[in-house]
Amino acid sequence: MNISDLTLTQIVAFVSVVVVIVGGIVVLCLQYRRTVRLRERFGPEYERAVNEGGDRRRAETNLSQRAERVEKFHLRPLSSADRDRFTESWSRVQASFVDTPAGAIAEADQLLGDVMTACGYPMADFEQRAADISADHPVVTQNYRAAHEIAVHQAVGQATTEDLRRAMIHCRALFEDLVTEPKTVVEKKPVVSTRIDYEAKPTLRARGD
Repeated sequence: MNISDLTLTQIVAFVSVVVVIVGGIVVLCLQYRRTVRLRERFGPEYERAVNEGGDRRRAETNLSQRAERVEKFHLRPLSSADRDRFTESWSRVQASFVDTPAGAIAEADQLLGDVMTACGYPMADFEQRAADISADHPVVTQNYRAAHEIAVHQAVGQATTEDLRRAMIHCRALFEDLVTEPKTVVEKKPVVSTRIDYEAKPTLRARGD
């Protein structure tokens, strides 16, 4: 086909088709890049959002909005004094688990809230706090959610001492991630783990176990 034989209408139609095709390819590439970026940033939270929402595009929109919300926070690393103070408080809370497991879980949750506030996270209900910290701490957010679920069961008398021990371990995962002094150079890597496993470490035992 000789392009010189085409009418103006045919040329316009041909160009329009090309523009539509190229535009579609660009949109698909942008969507793919967004998916990759969100997967790398949120890790297990990405899959959780998709599974709960049942719609990948809607889940990605929600995760993008979550990241934008957190980027507006004035987050800051803990001072050495705050880090030492919180670490000392955590040692006391963990030690109290031996005699009062349920009370220790409540204190651990309160301490986590204090640490988050000191880091610049706003006070909010549990779901909002979990969503906020997932933007930068997606792996340990899974631990946080697991600990909260056990605490809810404990409130209605449906948690065993072993459940509470696991909750304490989950709380410790988030605490250490928040309190650990950041390195001078931070290398962003894709998140691949679904939850930090502390079972290999010495376990907590309540008195009488």
